[in-house]
Amino acid sequence: MLKIQKVSDESFKKYGRVLKDYDTTDIVKILKTTPLPEDVVYEPSVAALETTEIMDYFTNHVYGGLPVQVGYCNGHNHTLNALEYHRSSEINIAAKDLILLIGMQQDMEEDYTYDTAKVEAFLLPAGTAIEVYATTLHYAPCDATNEGFQCVVVLPKDTNLDLVKKPVSAKGEDALLFARNKWLVAHKDSGLDKDGAFIGLKGENLTV
Repeated sequence: MLKIQKVSDESFKKYGRVLKDYDTTDIVKILKTTPLPEDVVYEPSVAALETTEIMDYFTNHVYGGLPVQVGYCNGHNHTLNALEYHRSSEINIAAKDLILLIGMQQDMEEDYTYDTAKVEAFLLPAGTAIEVYATTLHYAPCDATNEGFQCVVVLPKDTNLDLVKKPVSAKGEDALLFARNKWLVAHKDSGLDKDGAFIGLKGENLTV
C-alpha cells in the first residue's frame, strides 16, 4: 500500500517546491471550465489558460524569460503506467485534489530501467501550485477522489509536441525520447509499447 504524503512535507523537497507566492484563484477558475473525461486527456497549450497575466508570470518569474506553454492534464486515473522526465522543471496546479506518483531520475539504472518500488505518492491539494524539478520522474496524476482530477501543466514552449526529427540511434537514452523534451519509461502492462515507448519500469504497475 502506497503511503500518501503531502507536497508540504519535508520529503517532497528533493522532488520540487510549493509556489507559495502565486495566487492560483484565476487560473484554477479557468481550469475548471476545461473538459474532464473518463480517461486521461493532455493538452500542452490551451488559449484560455494563456492569458497575458498568466503567461507573463510564468515566462518572467518562473522560467527566467523562456517562452512557455500552459495546458492541462485532466481525467480519471488510478495507475502509474509510465514515468517521464524533461530537461526543465514543470509547473503543476490542481483544481481538484490529486495524487502524484513520482521518483528520482538519479535512481534509474545504467540501462535506464527503474524499480517502481522506489516511487512515492504525494497529495497535491486543490488550489496549490508546485514546481516539479527536471530530475523528478512523473506522469499523469491519479484521482484523489471519485471526481477525477484537473491539473494545469506549464512547460517550456513545444515540450511534449511531436518530434521534428527522431534520433538515428535507438541506443542509450535516445531509446527513451518519446516527444520533444520528453523522455519516457513505460511499464510492460501499460500498452504504451504499441506507441513505441521504451519498456523499462520493473516491478508492480502501481495503483492508487
